[in-house]
Amino acid sequence: MASVVLSEAEKLYIVHGVQEDLRVDGRGCEDYRCAEVETDVVSNTSGSARVKLGHTDILVGVKAEMGTPKLEKPDEGYLEFFVDCSANATPEFEGRGGEELGTEIANTLYRVFSSETSVDLKSLCINPREHCWVLYVDVLLLECGGNLFDAISIAVKAALFNTRIPKVRVLEDEEGSKEIELSDDPYDCIRLNVDDVPCIVTLSKIGYRHVVDATLQEEACCLASLLISVTSKGALTSMKKVGKGSLDPESIFEMMETGKRVGKSLHVALQKILDEEESLGTSRQKVGFLG
Repeated sequence: MASVVLSEAEKLYIVHGVQEDLRVDGRGCEDYRCAEVETDVVSNTSGSARVKLGHTDILVGVKAEMGTPKLEKPDEGYLEFFVDCSANATPEFEGRGGEELGTEIANTLYRVFSSETSVDLKSLCINPREHCWVLYVDVLLLECGGNLFDAISIAVKAALFNTRIPKVRVLEDEEGSKEIELSDDPYDCIRLNVDDVPCIVTLSKIGYRHVVDATLQEEACCLASLLISVTSKGALTSMKKVGKGSLDPESIFEMMETGKRVGKSLHVALQKILDEEESLGTSRQKVGFLG
């Protein structure tokens, strides 16, 4: 994870500010920075999104490919996550530095999406035990400027919202052998319902208080954080503590309540952006991946 080195005086300044609900950049403890969200940015994918949150820059592409359902879930499709930590994002990703973080992020995403309700996996089944859609979700970290997990979860939800899967017909001949026919009409497609896809809210304990959307400098003052995944209705689906410090039960309860509250408003803001982008259709000006 990218990190910065601060002097004791700088740390003290940040910690004292947080206790007064005034952060270095002027935000309160429960305020997010302004996020830029753009969908449909990579042409050869089924869906894609790019999210910039402060100095954190994330690109997510989703590819729908046909596969075989898993034995234990014969009537469902599934998601696979791959995370690539670009060496340009931070010097710490040179060599094998990014691999460990990539694995940690992928494992966190699997945990967040392990909930039965997050994505309707049955809608990805083409015919049970034989064919299903597999969604390969590729996450690329372009720049790391703090609050990585939240930015990634926003980008994943936006990319899944943008995903279009071709409609399929299963044709059976007299001998009983099945043939699959893909619709070649780009508008004849399945859209995923992302209403229940959670977003991650990271709550960082600084002094006696906790903040959301911590900057790199604030992360350097934080001994422990709580990662919680929250649905748009404010339901908690998973929770994980990170960092060397400890959290007492009262702090954890307060952080969970903040996470639910902040998570709900985060979903509302994200959905508004996604609906606005959608309503513009092909007329919107695309900045594009290299824009």
